[in-house]
Amino acid sequence: MANDKKKKEKKDPVLAIVPKYTRGDGSALDNVNKIQNKKLKGGIKRREKHFQEAAYKAANSELLLTEQGGFLEPEGIEKTYQLSQRALGKEVDVATSHKMFNLDLKFGPYAIDYTRNGRHLLIGGRKGHVAAFDWQGGNLACELQLRETVRDVTWLHNETMFAVAQKKYVYIYDKTGTEIHCLRNHIEVTKMDFLPYHFLLTTIGNTGYLKYQDTSTGNLVAEHRTKQGKCDVMAQNPATAIMHLGHGNGTVTLWSPNMTTPLVKMQCHRGPVTALAIDHAGTYMATAGLDGQLKLWDLRSYKPMQEYYTPSPAASLSISQRGLLGVGFGPHVSIWRDPFRTKQTSPYMNHLQPGSAVEDVRFVPFEDVLGFGHRNGFGSIIVPGAGEPNFDALEANPFQTKKQRQEMEVHSLLEKIQPEMITLDVGMVGKMDKAPVQVINKEKKEAWAAANPVEAKELKFRARGKNSSSRRHLRKQAKNVIDQKKVDLIERIEKDKKERIKRRMGNEDEPVTALDRFSGKKRKME
Repeated sequence: MANDKKKKEKKDPVLAIVPKYTRGDGSALDNVNKIQNKKLKGGIKRREKHFQEAAYKAANSELLLTEQGGFLEPEGIEKTYQLSQRALGKEVDVATSHKMFNLDLKFGPYAIDYTRNGRHLLIGGRKGHVAAFDWQGGNLACELQLRETVRDVTWLHNETMFAVAQKKYVYIYDKTGTEIHCLRNHIEVTKMDFLPYHFLLTTIGNTGYLKYQDTSTGNLVAEHRTKQGKCDVMAQNPATAIMHLGHGNGTVTLWSPNMTTPLVKMQCHRGPVTALAIDHAGTYMATAGLDGQLKLWDLRSYKPMQEYYTPSPAASLSISQRGLLGVGFGPHVSIWRDPFRTKQTSPYMNHLQPGSAVEDVRFVPFEDVLGFGHRNGFGSIIVPGAGEPNFDALEANPFQTKKQRQEMEVHSLLEKIQPEMITLDVGMVGKMDKAPVQVINKEKKEAWAAANPVEAKELKFRARGKNSSSRRHLRKQAKNVIDQKKVDLIERIEKDKKERIKRRMGNEDEPVTALDRFSGKKRKME
């Protein structure tokens, strides 16, 4: 029977796809039988069984995914990078050709952002022009002229709200263009990003402070001083929610809201870092610097994989859902296919925007489209094979209705992940700490002492009356420094002391009687 079961498992083609959907290495079941607590042991086994069944169901559902992505396939001596957008537009259908357009605007350079489902587009010009619209349907939601500098724009949890980094503060607007909030804690912000599963707006700017703002509660979750000066390069790891910052000394630092120091510090370039991008699996990172180098990194080992040379420093990088790398440098936009697998000798596609430097490059989710903001407006080009052909309607639905959007917003708020869950090792959450209780308590005590240095100081036991509030205040001050406050405090203490003695001794003018022994007052007989 056991052999028949093994033969059936070998014949099952779904088992070969299961590792694609599993998270972790299954190490939670190691030594699980040694656990004495039966309730804990059973809970761990049930949880791992549930994870395995979910991975098997997800792999089995691939039979329902009928859409397949395709790339440009050259014939003979043809080269895909020689194909222009004009020639490509003649070969595609009418609906796809409408996705190729260029907006001639005079308030650039433009920063852009797409929603998670790829349906809505947000653009922000440096000279104050901001517009939000459904770029596929051609419906304009709002258009603003703020009449001050706009450095960056980003969508929040959906298309109903967006944030704009203006000259001094960060402002939040709704889909009609009405100002909702002014975040005065975020000063001179140059780059923003949003963590959708945590409802956290992250900002970095000229002050060098990385800040996390919870958009669901309005609280400032964390504020970290990077100690690296001005920073205008930031990207999030979609798999771990770790923020990657590129600095002027060529380093890239990794941050989480739970630590005031960087988790990892990498020396990536010899000059300032100009652009940064991370793939959707959180495995690879692409960086560009003023030294003219484009480097690809493996985030599992933090070692470089490939190095490329750009004729001019890249201003923006973007990685599509299927692993294409978009590079914007000067007036050029270059797309590379499979750059993380092998060393490529030529790009997959090229595009030239004459007379206008490219500022921001973004791949559209679930679409074979690349949008880029440049000095004179915005452009959209077709990149076959860039987007994921099959989408999860419960995760990001490009065709969602108003009712579905409202329900998804409520579910995402109920399932919001707390900032404390952001870690560099995603497999750590849910595991059991096998250290002894004494070690765990010692680590907790040391962590609390590091976070509360003032309260951690133990006060010595003194005689009664030696530890009053006024004396504690005096001890906190410097012993060898005498100022007016300290002198006034000493005088007040002496005055209080004399008044207490006077009340205890009573009035000397009154005659002493035999009943004074019951009053508790000590008076001297003359």
